[in-house]
Amino acid sequence: MDGYDELALRFEERRGRLRAVAYRMLGSPGEADDAVQEAWLRLARTGGDGIGDLGAWLTTVVSRICLDQLRSRAARREEPYGMSPPPVSAGGSPEEEALTADAVGLALLVVLDRLSPAERVAFVLHDLFAVDFERVAAVVGRSQPAAKKLASRARHKVRGTPAVPGDALERHRHVVEAFLAAARGGDLGALLHVLAPGVVRRSDPAVLPPGVPAELRGARAVAEGTVLLGHRARWAAPALVDGAVGAVVAPHGRLVCVLTFTVAGERVASYDVLAGPERLRRLDLAVLDLPGVSPPSPTR
Repeated sequence: MDGYDELALRFEERRGRLRAVAYRMLGSPGEADDAVQEAWLRLARTGGDGIGDLGAWLTTVVSRICLDQLRSRAARREEPYGMSPPPVSAGGSPEEEALTADAVGLALLVVLDRLSPAERVAFVLHDLFAVDFERVAAVVGRSQPAAKKLASRARHKVRGTPAVPGDALERHRHVVEAFLAAARGGDLGALLHVLAPGVVRRSDPAVLPPGVPAELRGARAVAEGTVLLGHRARWAAPALVDGAVGAVVAPHGRLVCVLTFTVAGERVASYDVLAGPERLRRLDLAVLDLPGVSPPSPTR
């Protein structure tokens, strides 16, 4: 095996971790693959000469590529909201993207998308992948204290502050998760069980097919309306919305609409479907947990 082949093998051993880092930073499997491939091209040009810790070097390179991408997005002021479906990345089918997003957590991707580029990179590297702040600071071009502040601000935004006590939060979460599960399965009986008899559903007209009323009343009408639009529930995930348990609907990690719930006892008393860009921007969104993040060794 010559030097090039050995270098390629060492890179392939780290590709999975690098892609995981890039995906959490960029939220797109295709863009993550592009960032990882660019890192390989840069490594190949160097021949590996003078690189002591290859894993750390590659993580730094991929992170800088992702940071440049995020800054470019911010400069273009991309609009992440709206009912038009986001384009499918070249890196995989919609089904593959759905699986990847689910493994990371759709709510996490949505909340990460609201961070500044430097906050997102600092949080992903330190909190999700246990990279020390010396390396984080080098990636974002800040001092170590400044890098710590970036991660701290991001952590506060990602985790949010519940507006209700922990026991009430868990009870509400159980009800919301039961509703989402029934909606995904198109299970009319389960929906009727979790909806209060006098439940009210209010929706922004933009998310509804023509002719569907913006407001529905009564468990039967709301359940049937939910089944009609149940295909969207595959992209729904529980989230903290203004401190209460709600849900985000985010195909491929891009926010389309938010559901807010009023829970009475063990049932949904009402829920609203919010989709207007300005309304979505004003919402304080956070994650209920951090799924699928078991930080590897910081030097791998």
